[in-house]
Amino acid sequence: MKTIKGQVVALNIGSKNIELTKQSCQSLEAELDGFLGDRHQSPQRACWKGDKQAEGVVRRNERQWSAIAEEELLKIEKTMDLKEKLTAASLGVNICFKGIPDLSLLAKGTILKFPSGAELQVEEYNPPCIEMGQKVASSYSTNSGKAIAESDFTNAAAFCRGVVGVVEVSGKISLDDDVIVIPYKPPVWISRLLKD
Repeated sequence: MKTIKGQVVALNIGSKNIELTKQSCQSLEAELDGFLGDRHQSPQRACWKGDKQAEGVVRRNERQWSAIAEEELLKIEKTMDLKEKLTAASLGVNICFKGIPDLSLLAKGTILKFPSGAELQVEEYNPPCIEMGQKVASSYSTNSGKAIAESDFTNAAAFCRGVVGVVEVSGKISLDDDVIVIPYKPPVWISRLLKD
């Protein structure tokens, strides 16, 4: 399989007292429970409406970090006819890459490897939520002057909202870092078992 390479074009961190959006930074320290100082840093989290478990149940935090591709942001921006530039920070996303246009379609288990040795593992697609749709509708305008409905973002961002995951190996991630995407491959023994 062909190696996919991308580049970090934006990094963002969100403190515990800030909702949804994040602030731009030059680097992130990836620790085994998430990015140092980020509101999502934790080995566990409480479930919310729409999770696999009931709301309030404490579970493993599979959402220690979030990422989106610059190409995906542009697609959402164009679909919504936004006048202002849509940024990863405004969507509450930690990392924005360029060169990985189908980032949202990466399989669970895919590894994102950085020069420091840091590795992030993809856990799942990050579906667009109603709350972010409300925020975008109230913060942005369209080129045509047409009002933005709260559902416009969730429709435009379907399958291009990015991914979430866990830190597999700790290390520093810096702006302009290259990233190597190592797609998930089932273990060899599974392939052998399926052939028999």
